[in-house]
Amino acid sequence: MRKGRLDSPAADAAKRFSESVSFDHRLYRQDIAGSIAHAAALRAASLISAAEFSEIESGLREIEKEIERGDFKWDADLEDVHMNIEAALTKRIGKTGGKLHTARSRNDQVALDLRLYVRDEGKRIDDLIRMLQKVLVDRADEMRAAVMPGYTHLQRAQPIPVAHYLLAQVEALQRDRERLSDCLRRTDVLPLGSGALAGSTLVLDRELIAERLGFSGISRNSVDAVSDRDFACEFLFCLAMTGLHLSRLSEDFVIWSTREFGFVQFGDAFATGSSLMPQKKNPDMAELTRGKTGRLYGNLVSVLATLKGLPAAYNRDLQEDKEAVFDSVDTVTQALEVWAAMLPGVTFDTERMAAGARDPELFATDLAEYLVQKGLPFREAHEVIGRLVAQSVAEKKALSKLSPEQFRKISPLFEPDVLEIFDAQRSIARRTAIGAPGNVTNEIAAWRKMLDRNS
Repeated sequence: MRKGRLDSPAADAAKRFSESVSFDHRLYRQDIAGSIAHAAALRAASLISAAEFSEIESGLREIEKEIERGDFKWDADLEDVHMNIEAALTKRIGKTGGKLHTARSRNDQVALDLRLYVRDEGKRIDDLIRMLQKVLVDRADEMRAAVMPGYTHLQRAQPIPVAHYLLAQVEALQRDRERLSDCLRRTDVLPLGSGALAGSTLVLDRELIAERLGFSGISRNSVDAVSDRDFACEFLFCLAMTGLHLSRLSEDFVIWSTREFGFVQFGDAFATGSSLMPQKKNPDMAELTRGKTGRLYGNLVSVLATLKGLPAAYNRDLQEDKEAVFDSVDTVTQALEVWAAMLPGVTFDTERMAAGARDPELFATDLAEYLVQKGLPFREAHEVIGRLVAQSVAEKKALSKLSPEQFRKISPLFEPDVLEIFDAQRSIARRTAIGAPGNVTNEIAAWRKMLDRNS
């Protein structure tokens, strides 16, 4: 839309290059809510009458319903969601619609809309994360008696309960929720009233606007308010971290679904076949989750790169923030939804997992700690067990198959009860410190209580 001193129409190439309504139309709810709150402040300042406020509010509500029905015609010539809605309002109610933009700039208007959007979507994503956490806790409860080999460096390390692994994912997702909550606290600041960059001589009651829109704070500097996109960067970082955790979860399950591991099998509804090889059952939903995480990183970096060289106040470059935010919201939302729907149908081969957890080498640390309890310094105990493992490898005999005499030959501190160590359930049960795998039953109960309280 051309304004002020500009007489000639914009070139078609310029219109196509600069329009944003093709993507920012999804801010219509936030834009309408902000406009109604702004109109209420205009009414309180006697800049419009009660009847005019009623006209504006009713007109905007009608436009909102029209958009939701899919009947609204978006016009790229009007550039963005803000001008489309304002033009439609003026066409509907006449010159009163032209009063709505009094004491307001598109600069503070778009800053408001994006904050409202991030606040709304942040709460929705928090709900989706909690939903996945509940599914993980449910599966952990089902699997509390199952054991598996835990891995470091993708090498078998020590036996753990399957439930302990699943609860590890719940912990990571909880940090995502905490980060998101912290981000939303800084997002919860009203920028409307800042104007283009220096406010307006028509002073409105910003506290009234904040109250109507549910903001807990009001921006204190108009120049900063119209240019601040810290909250958007933080939000994108939060979503990228959630993607990171979902990607790592996906990687584990992709590996576990291979014939080489054989720990899990995806339900048919969340797997695909091969166009060439009829025997294949591919974990595509997990692979796509892993792959789409790269988009989340890219969206974060793109906005950071856009912001890094901008001069103070509003610049049109800031239009580039929205597609990144929208795409990250869509990507994370879909990944959370698919995992919450997919995980209940995953089949765990508990016997195969248990067989892996019975690998005698997984109890090497237990053997060292056995010697520590006999009074041997840990470093010496570590060396002793290293020699024991080397002997086992040389003789091609499992550690658990070595005789008590062979153990005592390595160290006289070994007694016949040393062979009792080679039991995964006993090993786990002895690990009772806070955070250790011996506490899964209590942790499942604690997570259920916490997640129900947050629902």
